[in-house]
Formats: sequence, C-alpha cells, structure tokens
Amino acid sequence: MPDEVFDQVLSGVVDGELAPGEALPSERRLAEVLGVSRPAVREALQRMAQTRLLDVRHGGATTVRDFRRHAGLDLLPRLLVRGGTLVPDVARSILEARLAVGPAVAALAAERGGPTLAAALTETLDALAATDDDVERQLHALAFWDQVVDAADSMVFRLMFNSLRAAYEPALDALAPLMAAEVGQVDAYRLLTSALGSGDPETARAAADRVLRPATTQLLSALERLEEAP
Repeated sequence: MPDEVFDQVLSGVVDGELAPGEALPSERRLAEVLGVSRPAVREALQRMAQTRLLDVRHGGATTVRDFRRHAGLDLLPRLLVRGGTLVPDVARSILEARLAVGPAVAALAAERGGPTLAAALTETLDALAATDDDVERQLHALAFWDQVVDAADSMVFRLMFNSLRAAYEPALDALAPLMAAEVGQVDAYRLLTSALGSGDPETARAAADRVLRPATTQLLSALERLEEAP
C-alpha cells in the first residue's frame, strides 16, 4: 500500500499537479482521499522525503520540492515506467547518458584494470558467445559492464551504473529484440576487451562507443516514432 501512495503522490509531483513549495494535505486527509491507512501514508511520505521529493517538517507542513533540482538517480526506475507505460523522454535520457558515460568508464578501466580485467572479461564474453537467447545475452552484457565499472574504480560511476541498471533490468524482455544487435556483437566486445587489457584509454573509449552506439541509435529512433504516434 505505501508503494501505491508513493506512486500517486509521485505522479502529482512529476506531472506538475503538485507544484514546488505547495503544502500537502494532512496525513489524515491524504488517507481519506486515497482510501488507505494513515501508517501507509506516513511511510510513503517518509520514503518520498528520503528521495528528496518532499520537505517534511515535524510540527509543520509537508511541502513539495522541485524534483528536477533535488531528486537523485534512485528515482529513475520509478520515472521510467509510470502507470505500466514506458515514459519516452526518460528512456531517451537514459540512452543518452549510457552512450556518454560508457566510453568514459571504459577509458578509466583501461588505465586501472589491465590484463587481470581482460582475463575476467574474456570469461564473460565466452558465456555470451555460447548462448543464442537475447535475454541471456543482455544479462551477460550487463555482467561485462559491471566488471568494467569495478575496474574504473569510481564511486560516482558505480552508483550511476547501479541506478541505470535498476531502471533497465525490468524491461529486459521487452528490449530483447532491439538490443539483439548490440549484445550479439561478440567481436566488438572482444576488441573492447583487448583495448582494456592493453591499458589504452583512448582506444578503449572508441571501442566502447562502437559497442554502444548502434543499439542506442536504433532505440532512440524507436522512441522518436513512439512520441510521434497519435
């Protein structure tokens, strides 16, 4: 039940029905309007305060914060799918971030990983090459990037990857046809692995772009058609 309350209030905040600075009704009134218990409302509001969507003041009003200024990446999975429907502009921003960040992570991993990283990635790629299942391939590709992010040794990139993965994983089945071209290009992944193992940041950056760009371009085109559809 707190999840339902969270989603309803979140929709109001994201859609602009609840403006930044606006005070929410009391817990009792929210419980009456939403048809839930006060403890469920209280828990949902506390969680929203933790994600910096609300400003909760003990003894005072609970007010809405501007989520574009205060929320973090932990909100991303809830913004990507709302009401059971993919939100195209959020999906587009995830794809753009993925294409921008992936090569940068690869460059750092090349500097800090070396031959040990290449050996571990080769095992992951062998598993990827051994399956024809597109969902399994996506999981192996995620494992590949998980190892690359570890080698980059950047806490910020690690937390970004965690948030992007949390938003991406629930849609694995739906994305399988569109991601097949990317996760099936084992040779491109092996070139990237070679660049990472040789410690060449710029070659690793270019190789990562080569891995990520084709599917990103395809998915962005699909999202554009989706937004243009009546």
